[in-house]
Amino acid sequence: MSLAPRAVLVHRTTEYEELVARHGTHGQAAFFLSSRGRDIEEIAERHRRTRRALAEVTAAIPLTWRQTRVERTDLDRFLFAPEDVVIVVGQDGLVANVAKYLAGQPVVGIDTDPGRNPGVLVRHRPGDAAALLPSVLASATGVSELTMVEAVADDTQRLLALNEIYLGAAGHQTARYRLGLEDDGGVVEAQASSGVLIGTGTGATGWIRSVWQERGGGLRLPGPAEERLVWFVREAWPSPVTGTSWVAGELAGGGRLTLTVESERLIAFGDGIEGDAVELTWGQTVRVGVCGERLRLVG
Repeated sequence: MSLAPRAVLVHRTTEYEELVARHGTHGQAAFFLSSRGRDIEEIAERHRRTRRALAEVTAAIPLTWRQTRVERTDLDRFLFAPEDVVIVVGQDGLVANVAKYLAGQPVVGIDTDPGRNPGVLVRHRPGDAAALLPSVLASATGVSELTMVEAVADDTQRLLALNEIYLGAAGHQTARYRLGLEDDGGVVEAQASSGVLIGTGTGATGWIRSVWQERGGGLRLPGPAEERLVWFVREAWPSPVTGTSWVAGELAGGGRLTLTVESERLIAFGDGIEGDAVELTWGQTVRVGVCGERLRLVG
């Protein structure tokens, strides 16, 4: 007998909740902000909108489904199941945060603050949930298969991301390494830089895009579902032993960018979450390319 679907509501602590937790009470948080020329009411209203959205989406979950909630900071400890329907209530970045923990489960993005969020990944409003959720598992429901990026180290450590992967030093200081392409005959370049970014078409709306714009937009950015990545070396430093010839490029299909560590410690993290990083030491090699898994985003 198959299990009923389980709705997993993913959310994050609001700015208002963080302020009250830090200062103890609403009044103390309000005083702290007012001393800096800010009004707590704007933040409190965003908190109320988020709570209303969570309540509305919760009420829209079909009665025959099971349900649970998980906060963003607990994602790395939460066990997703094959029958889950993941409902992200919040910002676009929250969808990226959850993507690497999934294995094909459908994701519904609910925008709690339309007009403030770009809405690239949270494509629905709380009021859409009542009609949308019962049909999520139907074959006719439109699902976008979004490309992800993966980094695999030679000690089998593996990291997935929806937007981009950063390879470099913790704290974004100078990283030393050898960079190459797996299918380029073994040619590598020793580099010293503030890190390497490898991103997807979804990431092309964020950090990757800012670097791309600074470089003059010479590369064509991929689309979200395109099996192609772009990569950029940040602030490569020329010296007698380090070069700047390879500072940007693309990876299509099975292409892999390889990086061999020549520093005491480098890290790789995805989608801006430095707390969930892969650590790399002298002589280790990591390969980065298109991931076999996709994010299945509804709508």
